[in-house]
Amino acid sequence: MPASSKTIGDQQWIIQEALGAYSEEAYTTQKTFSRSGIAGADAEIDASGETFIGQLRWKKPLSPVINVVSLTDASEGTRTTQSSATALYVKSVRSHGARQINMGEVISSEDGLAKIGRDFAQTRATDENNAVLSVLRGVAAAEVLHGAASAGGSAGLGGQSFDNDPEDARYGFYVDLGNSAKIVEAATASLQGAARAEAFIKAIGMAWKDYEPEYLYASVLPEVMASLRSANLVDETRVQDGQMEFTTILGGKIRLLLSRANMAFSTAEKNALNNGVGVDIAGTKTTFLMLPNSLIITPVQVPIPVEIERRAAVYHGGGTTDIWYRWGYVVHPRGYSWNGAQDVFASDADYKKVGDSSATMVALSGATVGAATRGTFIRKATSVLSLGILPVFHG
Repeated sequence: MPASSKTIGDQQWIIQEALGAYSEEAYTTQKTFSRSGIAGADAEIDASGETFIGQLRWKKPLSPVINVVSLTDASEGTRTTQSSATALYVKSVRSHGARQINMGEVISSEDGLAKIGRDFAQTRATDENNAVLSVLRGVAAAEVLHGAASAGGSAGLGGQSFDNDPEDARYGFYVDLGNSAKIVEAATASLQGAARAEAFIKAIGMAWKDYEPEYLYASVLPEVMASLRSANLVDETRVQDGQMEFTTILGGKIRLLLSRANMAFSTAEKNALNNGVGVDIAGTKTTFLMLPNSLIITPVQVPIPVEIERRAAVYHGGGTTDIWYRWGYVVHPRGYSWNGAQDVFASDADYKKVGDSSATMVALSGATVGAATRGTFIRKATSVLSLGILPVFHG
């Protein structure tokens, strides 16, 4: 029988004279990071508190003063002091809703709200993942401001190397391999096997030095995965991590998060960052290396998470039914403090902004970057060796 298209309210339905069941088209959104091992909960975050923000507290490492005992000098020894630090985190609350024209079911034989309910888990997972990707980009911008601009208070000195001081704020926590270096190099007569992925190995050593992690996660584009496979670097045995299985390289050292999500800075964003007085970013693509639990994700309990509203009189008495889902969360990178607006729920765009103060945060692409410019996440860890999100810029 022929099929025809019918608009009911603001939704489009395909109507057949001889009805058959609707099938479901599979979702093909980009693979999610939010349910992987890079994200975990933290008991320090109490998302039920008042206001839009909350506070984390921790004790800083000691800088001990060692005295040499004397048998002749009776003066007192110098005492070791201790100090603590605080960091802010911000909440975000989201909603997702739809409307059904009640009498439309007479024509379509389909409950217009059923799919909204069935696919709510997918909707929420996609939203959380988009927030995670935005936070990663925000952290990258914050760190590049240290090295490529001058957010450390003086001219930036670039990213991490094998020799830099990990407590020097003029160095950003990133590795720039340059535009000519690929994360996986093409094979040559002298460049074969694991040597093709030397960039991965170098980036880990430059960033974490003698605190190199046992394993970590890497965001990889499909083209990078293809290069890893052609180099025969992908391990035969997969790693089981919670409810997920990961493809790995280098004997399980790096767990691969395959996603087509473009994590690189746009041309306008890169130009804004490189206008600082520090060392310019040369790499045009971005791969993230991340430690386990480098991001905190904590749900925010919202009142009336599901609400249904019926209006009987509209559509000449046919009526409508609205359904709304509400949820919230805190997405926060470890070692950082929220520097953005404190009187609104954070949006994905807010996570990526920069500015000279929390009142003037703007999109990076339109920012004038100077010595006082900061990201919406500012580094609070004493040493970058405590951080867990490393942007690697490459060709």
